[in-house]
Amino acid sequence: MSESAPAIGIDLGTTYSCVGVWRNEAVEIIPNDQGNRTTPSMVAFTETERLLGDAAKYQAVLNPENTISDSKRMVGRRFSDAEIQRDIKLWPFRVVCREGDKPFVQVRHKGELRFFSPEEISSMVLTKMKETAEAYLGRKIRDAVVTCPAYFNDSQRQATKDAGSIAGLNVIRMINEPTAAAIAYGLDKRGREAKVVIFDYGGGTLDVSLLTIENGIFEVKSTAGDTHLGGEDLDNLLVDYFVDDFRKRFSKDLRTNRRALGRLKNAVERAKRSLSSSTQATVEIDSLMEGIDYASVITRAKFNSLCEGEFQKTMVPLERCIRDAKIDKSQVDEVVLVGGSTRIVRIQELLKNFFGGKEPNKSINPDEAVAYAKHNDPHQKTEMFSTYADGQNSVLIQVFEGERAMTKDNNLLGSFQLTGIAPLPRGIPKIEVSFDIDQNGILQVSAEDKGTGSRRQITITNEKGRLSKSEIDRMTADADRFRAEDEVVRARVEKRNQFESYVYSLRNSIRDEKLASKLDPKDKETLESAVQEAIRWLDEHQQAEPPEYDQRQRALEQRVNPIMMRAYQGSAAGGGAEPEEAAGVGGGFPGGGFRPQPQAGPRGGRAGGAGGPKIEEVD
Repeated sequence: MSESAPAIGIDLGTTYSCVGVWRNEAVEIIPNDQGNRTTPSMVAFTETERLLGDAAKYQAVLNPENTISDSKRMVGRRFSDAEIQRDIKLWPFRVVCREGDKPFVQVRHKGELRFFSPEEISSMVLTKMKETAEAYLGRKIRDAVVTCPAYFNDSQRQATKDAGSIAGLNVIRMINEPTAAAIAYGLDKRGREAKVVIFDYGGGTLDVSLLTIENGIFEVKSTAGDTHLGGEDLDNLLVDYFVDDFRKRFSKDLRTNRRALGRLKNAVERAKRSLSSSTQATVEIDSLMEGIDYASVITRAKFNSLCEGEFQKTMVPLERCIRDAKIDKSQVDEVVLVGGSTRIVRIQELLKNFFGGKEPNKSINPDEAVAYAKHNDPHQKTEMFSTYADGQNSVLIQVFEGERAMTKDNNLLGSFQLTGIAPLPRGIPKIEVSFDIDQNGILQVSAEDKGTGSRRQITITNEKGRLSKSEIDRMTADADRFRAEDEVVRARVEKRNQFESYVYSLRNSIRDEKLASKLDPKDKETLESAVQEAIRWLDEHQQAEPPEYDQRQRALEQRVNPIMMRAYQGSAAGGGAEPEEAAGVGGGFPGGGFRPQPQAGPRGGRAGGAGGPKIEEVD
């Protein structure tokens, strides 16, 4: 890692993402352009632009069909998966089957239907995190460590790495989220051996891992989890509750109105967060549907009652993780909480009871723990096999993924034939099979006949369901085009804001009584006419090109500056204005001229571009 291009750590979350960098012997969590340390993992498409992060979340209620979230739940999965089919019923955006059995999101962008793979959507979120880091560090970023759930299968890991490539990142490591969390808590600095449970309950997934840590060495003893168990599932239960309440009280079905449903979900999420610190919360939404104002109070007890089934589900992977590690839960030294959903009081109670009263570790922000990522060591396991028939001179090595007892119930990752085995009685040849997992979680399997030295191996990459190189290249080109389009939008918004600020500042100056009294009536009429003309032009040219805004501003300045200069000079002569006031702040052409100080709140429309300046309405 060079000084000029530091590697960053990205926690690519289901609902929120976070980015950090190692500086001054410590990890810094990088705030985004809104000042937030976590960024919504959301992408939105409109008729004119693409929005990322907070900008996408702000407009989600108005544009639910084209605002995409939860791409992490789709990445590396098949369209026919039961989890995908269940989620499709809840998502406001449309997911369709294309290119075999792959899920694609369908959106309308710039007047046409577009289809994006989950990898592309995830790459857009990664792009936002990359740009956030670049703006903070003032350097171009290439290298990144990206986290993924420990329970992600090979296809999901590979797809996440593909998303990094599309975003223009060199993913130097993919690290399991529990390991990153253990590092964040400083548990690798302990001298004695410690058995640590990492309980990672986030927006979309639950991961439970048991690690032993001694002298900075991590060994993962067992993992378990559920890639479809998280805070969003709690939100959905609460939404169902309030939808039923609204139907009983007003005989209206909120599910027929996606905008109303989106507003309710945002309010529900805020209420859920409040219940982690308060015993009750209010969901209050003005004009939720057909002009009906809605307000309802939910208590923590009611929340627990509605979600108890989901809470109990979290204990199942925990029990399995402890059982697979072949230890007793009393031997666990520390229980570390990661993920925003671990703030829920009931979850903390269940964990405390499960571990016999042991208080969970809550020493740092659970939303940020996983972004403290650095590399972990590769893992290797070797097993010895033999032939099953006399004189057998070759064996078929098949690599399966999964935890079921029968291979037919697991996922075939790949296979290869090992030949050249000495034709001996069955059970005599010694065939050593090694399973090597590198820092990115990518599996390489090799087999060697110890008698003859014959050796074959396979790297589990680019199997079915993964993107091909040509697909990655195409998506990378699309990502570059989107970045270029985003820059055009930002430039347009900046120029529009600049011109609008000038026009409305000029209007406010004209209305200033002290200055207006110095204006000749004809000059005042000319100024007001020029301002109104400029405002009309702005209203009719929402998407003008940057040079057009510059040209209009120069023309307006040339028209009004002589009048304003005369007025200021007259005011100064009468003892009103100070001399420096007459000089303005530069007029945009040699010799300076009148440039009124910008006033707050230039009129216009919604700001364009992720993180772009906001344009607000004034009277």
